Amino acid sequence: MELNEAQRIVYQTARRFAAEHIAPQARQRSEDETFPIDVMRRLVEAGLYGGPFPEEYGGAGIDNVSYALICEAIGGASPSVFTSALTVQLSLVGTSIYAYGNEEQRRRWLPEVLSGRLVGAFALSEPNVGSDPASVELTARRANGRWELSGSKFWTSNGALADLIVVFAQTEPGTRHRGMAAFVVDGNSAGLSRQAIKGKLGLHASNLAALYFDGVIVDDDRLLGKVGDGFRVAQAALESGRLSTAACAVGIAQACLDMCVEYARERKQWGKAIGGHQLVQELIADMAIECEAARLLTLRAARARDLGEGATRWVAMAKAFATEAAVRAARNAIAVHGGAGYLSERMVEGYLRDSIGLSLYEGTTQIQKLLVARELLGISAF
Repeated sequence: MELNEAQRIVYQTARRFAAEHIAPQARQRSEDETFPIDVMRRLVEAGLYGGPFPEEYGGAGIDNVSYALICEAIGGASPSVFTSALTVQLSLVGTSIYAYGNEEQRRRWLPEVLSGRLVGAFALSEPNVGSDPASVELTARRANGRWELSGSKFWTSNGALADLIVVFAQTEPGTRHRGMAAFVVDGNSAGLSRQAIKGKLGLHASNLAALYFDGVIVDDDRLLGKVGDGFRVAQAALESGRLSTAACAVGIAQACLDMCVEYARERKQWGKAIGGHQLVQELIADMAIECEAARLLTLRAARARDLGEGATRWVAMAKAFATEAAVRAARNAIAVHGGAGYLSERMVEGYLRDSIGLSLYEGTTQIQKLLVARELLGISAF
């Protein structure tokens, strides 16, 4: 798949930015779990932020292919930075507001989110609700002409410090998607409390939290679309997020491949570089083949969105294949590096932990396969 000149420049610029401003701090951020708000603002200054949203709302006005290339470059340097600054902030929160917000809501919130001036979070998952989002239990009840939110959310990236949160709630318990609604809630709302989630396997610099809503009051102007649109809001955001996550996974695979090529040329055993041994060559060849296949599938999905084609199948394929390819690439990278790969100093062990996280959030690999099969068969398994 050929890139045009503008897309090549975007990719090269993002790679340079990642090498200069993200990669040197990646290990330290992982150790102290610092949220990358400064990196978000530097991305804005570098002209790499704003995503595929119109410039009139503060977006960059780029196509989805260019956005995927940015996500690949940033994700290859730090999947944690990617998660907080790109897939949550832009793909999930930005898409929710742009796709279903009215004109006043777009102009009110998008410039703040797309510039990184406000940190956003996407609160869909709950303690009892994961892969079946239509079964949300957090309730939204009418009270004195306003909405009262009660319940809890879990696995909310950026949740502990977000300035605004897209929250999904059920207005008529038992009606599933028909009563589901999406609200934009201020992070300082009375009745909202948060608890950071610690002890993650990977993505350490990406903030994760549980949120508790105890009669949080929101006005009608905080409702995205109308009651009953919540499920569609979630699906629109998740499709965008899955594409960006697939691109991040490509970045991980590419980073693992680059490190292995360099190491296999330098490290010597039995009197020659380990790259001269057949089984090492097989590991590296497998990584290269799957990385390129994942990239092409991801860009195919991005192109489908740019052309206005139905992209659900392509995005699900890309997310499933690319994230699992990243897990295999990281595992092979550890094997190529041997004992050195088991140490945090080399970063490859971190890529394994992070890539496992990518295969889980925004829909597990198994959920993506069900989506692909549904598109092909016309039969839903759920």
